[in-house]
Amino acid sequence: MAATTPGAARAHREPIDAATGLTGARCLELFDAQAASRQLDLAARRLTREGHGYYSIGSSGHEGNVAVAAALRVTDPALLHYRSGAFFVHRVRQVPGLDPLRDVMLGVAAAAADPISGGRHKVFGSKPAHIIPQTSTIASHLPRAVGLAFALDRAAQLRLDTEWPQDAVVVCSFGDASANHSTAAGAINTAIHTAHQGVPMPILFVCEDNGLGISVPTPRTWIEQAYGSRPGLAYFDADGTDLPAALAAATAAADHVRAHRKPAFLRLRTVRLLGHAGSDVESAYRRAADITADLRRDPVTATARLLVTTGVTTPAEIVRRYDEIGDQVAKAAEAAWHEPKLHSAAEITAPLAPAHPALVRADALRTADVTPPATAAVDSATATAGPAPAAEDAAGAISDLASATRASVAASANRAAAQGISSAPLPSPVSGEPLTLAQAVNHTLAELLARDPDVLVFGEDVGRKGGVYGVTKGLQQSFGVRRVFDTLLDEQSVLGTALGAGLAGFVPIPEIQYLAYVHNAEDQLRGEAATLSFFSGGRYRNPVVVRIAGLAYQKGFGGHFHNDNSLAALRDIPGLVIAAPARADDAAAMLRTCVSAARVDGRVCVFLEPIALYHTRDLYRAGDGGWLVPISGVRHVEIGRARVYGTGADLTIVSFGNGVPMSLRVAERLAAQGIHARVLDLRWLAPLPVADLLEHARATGRVLVADETRRSGGVSEAVCAVLLDAGFEGRLARVTSADSFVPLGPAAAAVLLDEAAIEAAAHALLIAPR
Repeated sequence: MAATTPGAARAHREPIDAATGLTGARCLELFDAQAASRQLDLAARRLTREGHGYYSIGSSGHEGNVAVAAALRVTDPALLHYRSGAFFVHRVRQVPGLDPLRDVMLGVAAAAADPISGGRHKVFGSKPAHIIPQTSTIASHLPRAVGLAFALDRAAQLRLDTEWPQDAVVVCSFGDASANHSTAAGAINTAIHTAHQGVPMPILFVCEDNGLGISVPTPRTWIEQAYGSRPGLAYFDADGTDLPAALAAATAAADHVRAHRKPAFLRLRTVRLLGHAGSDVESAYRRAADITADLRRDPVTATARLLVTTGVTTPAEIVRRYDEIGDQVAKAAEAAWHEPKLHSAAEITAPLAPAHPALVRADALRTADVTPPATAAVDSATATAGPAPAAEDAAGAISDLASATRASVAASANRAAAQGISSAPLPSPVSGEPLTLAQAVNHTLAELLARDPDVLVFGEDVGRKGGVYGVTKGLQQSFGVRRVFDTLLDEQSVLGTALGAGLAGFVPIPEIQYLAYVHNAEDQLRGEAATLSFFSGGRYRNPVVVRIAGLAYQKGFGGHFHNDNSLAALRDIPGLVIAAPARADDAAAMLRTCVSAARVDGRVCVFLEPIALYHTRDLYRAGDGGWLVPISGVRHVEIGRARVYGTGADLTIVSFGNGVPMSLRVAERLAAQGIHARVLDLRWLAPLPVADLLEHARATGRVLVADETRRSGGVSEAVCAVLLDAGFEGRLARVTSADSFVPLGPAAAAVLLDEAAIEAAAHALLIAPR
């Protein structure tokens, strides 16, 4: 800076850039955020070297993203990638009472006082500043961002309140390497596809292009070639090291999205300084001349030079200002690493599976006259990661919940009436009429849509066609295309829409057509939905109920992709609820419970619907109608509670899904032989019904697990582990499907669990000594 020639001194209120009207005072403010971001990077590396810090991926060279923060409002929701330090500092400083320097250093030090993650991960997030924390998974946050942009305007159309203004713009940032990821390509395509149909999509994609994916170069013109001429996607480009140019482009892009409610793409050309992360030695794969060239484009020194050459400040003053910011950061770092860390598993996992069963039950059982909790069930602005309230507090909590939410939903209903929006009448009760599982799901979805204005049902073919198996038939005609709608064929976008809608206050019920298809997008559940409450300390939630048609035994429509029987990839996701009803009454009650758990506790639920049981009517013999049951009797099934059939004292057969009717038929044949078995339907595969499992295992002393999933990684492994961990001393065996994909046609019978195998295993267990 000493070599920079100062310009004629000018007042801070005077503009220094005619195109943007950027004043000296404003430029100093933005420089402060850039300098703070740089000093935070340096402090993070110092703490790491000293053994007090645990995160060193920095924002150095990307400080031009402060221009994006300046072009947007504090109330515009932001989903940022990990080089967004300057954006974060500038945005958070606009909220009274917040200190971004302290917040960032608490995250680096993994301190429990970190106001967003509580010491669980270093993320850029702030509930008061509307920054939704994201993980480092490459581009995985883009589908959620698209879903949120969709949901903001959909909520406005349905006259439902969200925490963001109706003209808000969603901003989503990512790097040039991430722009090549299929998740990014799919999300951007979804945004364009949605806007093409006239549906509002107010999202600003910001690609911070530093030309490197760790060590792999991105061709200089690639981002422009890939995204610069996409129909329906407004494209803006700027040098991110030139603050006035970046501010002009960011402002134009943000204004375009806000005015037109259509997506835009802003490419900021940046540099990456200090390597990818603290452990990265970029001299091992980059030429010294290239590293030096990037240093010459340092955005922090570029802004400092601008301030000096325009006469706003002097070289000595700007260096002193930079050093003073460094002193502030050093003090924040010193204080942060002394803060207590998380120590117990209970502390760490507290946000993963919040459980208020009394509140969930109250919500599931309420009628249309009582308001749904919607977003008021847990005040996300003040939610903590503490334990569930004591049982004696539940009654008062239910009363408080009802009174707190009744007014808000009544107001929404009044607004809808005033705007001429009609709601479909509550479906007439099914007065004892026996139904199939598919009919039960259909009726319950209709009931929920009629009762709760926050419910959305969507997915591939769920609207006009009514689902591949007719499960959503008639719902779009009854409730309209704004609440029941078809999506494009992209499971990542289906789930991303749900995650964004959940953030906006909806309770989304997306459908994945087949279990095998969820693996195309499983990271949206594992890396995004399940982690949001964890990385935000419960301040943000992902209420969602994902309906998935799955499991095997379809007749006449076979093959692996329509008969997948693997649940291993879902069962180990922390906090995920997996419901697996086997018959109509359980399907209806468990679906209500999942929706209420999503609404009240923000739970992420998978509702697994056994395809082969959708239209099953008979149980023991053709024409007996034994698997048809009324659904009006039970309206709620507590998460983690099983169902038992019979009181046999000789054997407990544990099963779920298709295995339940098979096990019941086996039990009937065993009874004819004088062997009395009870059948325990797990119903919930995560969390498992441990108490019920132990009770009925000990009641007979012999347990056979009949598991239609694969032998390796199947449900039976977990069931056996639960029993052994609890000290069960009786006889234990399992019978499963083979470790195989499901083939087409009659060959499927060779690898799938069947009744003969269950019966043979039962006899073997019964004759074995205790």
